Formats: sequence, C-alpha cells, structure tokens
Amino acid sequence: MSTPSKCERLRLIVVLRVSTAGQAGDGYGLPAQERDCRRWSAGTGHRIVHVVADGDEKGGKTGKSTIDEREGLMEAMEWIADGRADGILAPNLDRLARELTVQEAVLAYTWALGGRVFTADHGEHLEDDEDDPMRTAMRQMRGVFHQLDRGLIRKRLRDGRATKSKQGGYAYGAPRFGQQAVDGELIDLDPEKEIEDLILTWHDEEGLGARAISRRLNEQQKPAKRGGKWHPTTVARIIDPAAREAARVRSAFDRAQKREETRRTRASKILGSSVR
Repeated sequence: MSTPSKCERLRLIVVLRVSTAGQAGDGYGLPAQERDCRRWSAGTGHRIVHVVADGDEKGGKTGKSTIDEREGLMEAMEWIADGRADGILAPNLDRLARELTVQEAVLAYTWALGGRVFTADHGEHLEDDEDDPMRTAMRQMRGVFHQLDRGLIRKRLRDGRATKSKQGGYAYGAPRFGQQAVDGELIDLDPEKEIEDLILTWHDEEGLGARAISRRLNEQQKPAKRGGKWHPTTVARIIDPAAREAARVRSAFDRAQKREETRRTRASKILGSSVR
C-alpha cells in the first residue's frame, strides 16, 4: 500500500458511484462510500475539496460506462485539468469502474492530466513504471477479479430468473396493472384491480374501445399505474394481453436500437478525433 506523507497535503476530489437503486439503498451506497473516503483523508492529512457522484438512490450509473458518459467523473477531470485539484479519491477501484478496460482508461486519463489516484482501501495507485511491471500486473489483477465477481453475480441472477420463469413464476419486469410483486410473487393490488375490473366491464358490457375508456378514466380521475393520465395504448394492453406482449417486444426492440445508435455515435466521435 502506498500512502502519501502527511507533510504533503493534497487537494483531492472524492469520486463515488452506485450502479443500481438497490445498491444505493441496501449495499455500499453513496453515504457509506463518502464516509470511508473522508476517514482515509483525515488519517493522511489531505483536504477534500469537492465530491462528485455518478448514480443516485433512484438509479445508478453502470461501471461499464466510459469516461465521457459519467458526468461526475468528467467534472473531477475538469477540476484537475484546471489546477483546482491534485487528484481523485475513490473508496476502491470497483467504484471507479466495474470493467478492467474502463478502470485502466480512468487511471490513464487522470495521470495524463497530471493528477494522482487514491483509493481508501489501498492508498495511492502509482503510474505505470517500465522498471516495475509487477505494479501494473497486481493492479490489473484486482480489476480482473472485480469484473469476474460482478459477472458471476449477474449470471446467477439471470439463471435464477430464467429458472423461475420456466416454472411459471414471476421473474422480473414491471408487474402489469392490477398486480404487484411481494417477496418474488405476484399478488393482486386491490385499488388497481378494481380499476382493471371496471375497464373490462366497460369493454365487455358497453362495448367501449380503448380510446373511449381512457377518456372516461381521465374524466373520473382514476389513477394510472404511475399516476398521471390514461392513454389508449395502456388500456388496450389491459383489454388484450396480446397487445401487452406486442408492446413489450416493441419496447425491447426500441431499447436495442437506442443502444446501437449510442454505440455508433461514440464510435464516430472516436474516429473523428483520431482523424484530427
């Protein structure tokens, strides 16, 4: 472990990250991460001049995200580039990035700006040295095992969900209107179930279509799944389960298209910068 001398007082930016809402609330969340960083800083005499975070209690920022996709990390880089800070301090390398390639990119970028990198569980991560290849190898090995650990966790979750889905149980995804997930099982949500029954009654007995039903629901101020107003397509999914499945497939396709568009945009930026 490398810990700077107390006589060398540096200005550090604390860099925090959570990747999921559950991690923010139940795991190693932002407050706990910051607490560990401040404890380490107090023990070394260094001054924390700023705190940045990627992700919050409502959601996270994946450790796969590249540097330019992480606003908090980019803000820290700007502070270093402007001379307002001497380096960054993270709780551990896993909080900098979950994947080895991203971890190494963050370190290289920080060092290129003249900044230094510290983690509360290790101390300073020194720049690569041709005369000390073991330094680089040991750091990268830690990154490899962080990445492997996360990968195994995700695989176990996927396998568990797939097994439960095959058995006919609730695996994942947003429960449909009229239901909620409790302890991994779907149960009726009484207030929503009453509205669902009302929708089916209007459709079956009065012959109303999705547009007329959504208008009536809004007129009677019946709340939709997440509050707000009713839309004909939402009503159609309740009337016809096949419409719900079609909407799910369309949504998955749209998400895949968006990911591909993002990938192509980033690739164009990289190619453009290399040409210049």
